[in-house]
Amino acid sequence: MSLTPDSPHAVKVVPSPNHGPRKGGRKPDILLLHYTGMVDGPSALQRLTNPLAEVSSHYLVWEDGRIFQLVAEAARAWHAGVGSWAGDADVNTASVGIEIVNPGHFMGYPDFPDVQIDAVCRLCADIVGRWEIPAARVLAHSDTAPGRKQDPGEKFPWATLARHGVGHWVEPEPIVEGPRYGPGDEGQPVRALQAMFGVYGYGLPMTGVYDERTQAVVTAFQRHFRQERVDGIADLSTMGTLRALLRALPQAD
Repeated sequence: MSLTPDSPHAVKVVPSPNHGPRKGGRKPDILLLHYTGMVDGPSALQRLTNPLAEVSSHYLVWEDGRIFQLVAEAARAWHAGVGSWAGDADVNTASVGIEIVNPGHFMGYPDFPDVQIDAVCRLCADIVGRWEIPAARVLAHSDTAPGRKQDPGEKFPWATLARHGVGHWVEPEPIVEGPRYGPGDEGQPVRALQAMFGVYGYGLPMTGVYDERTQAVVTAFQRHFRQERVDGIADLSTMGTLRALLRALPQAD
C-alpha cells in the first residue's frame, strides 16, 4: 500500500496484510461502520494488522480523533464477515469499512467522544463523496449481520452523521401506545412488515412468522434508526420510522 493515504483526513498509514482484490473489480458502494469491541485502541490496531487474525478494516478512528488507514480503499478489507444487504452477500467486496475505537456492549459501551465523532463524520463525508456512495448504503455492521453483530450500536449518533450530509435518516416517530408485533405473532401484518424490511435492504424472508430472525432485524433497525428503545418489538414508532425511510428513498426512474 502506498504511504499516501486515500483520505486527506488520515494522519498515518499502518498497513494491514489482511486484504485482497475486490471481486470483479467492483467499486465500493457501501460504507460500513463498526466499533472495535476490544479493550482499547492499541489492542484493536494489533488485531486488525495481525495476519493470523485474518481481519482488517480500511480505517481506524481513535477516541482522540486520529484516523489511521490500514487498507487501501481499492482493496477488499476483511471487516464485514457473514452478512448481506439488498441481496448482496459479499459485503466486503461492496464496502469501505471504518472501525471506531470503542470497547462495545460487552465492556461497558461508553459514549463516543465528540472529537471522535467529528473525525468519523469528516472521514465518511470524504469517502462517500469520492466513491458516490448512496445515502441509504451508509450502514451499521449490525444492519448487514442482524443478530450476529450489534455495532456500532444505539449510542452512535447517526443523526449527527446525517447533519454532515452522510447517510439516510429521518427523525424517528415518537413512541406511543398502540398495535405492536413480537415473538410468536404471525399472519399478514407480520408478512407485510417483513416485506418492508426486505425492500429497505435487510435480508429477511417473508415467512409471516415473527421469528428470531425478524426480531434480530427489528433490533438492528432500532439500533440505527430508533435508538430510544431497542427491544426487538415492532411498535408503532418502529413501523412508522421504517415507512418514513422507505418514502424518503430516491425513486427509480
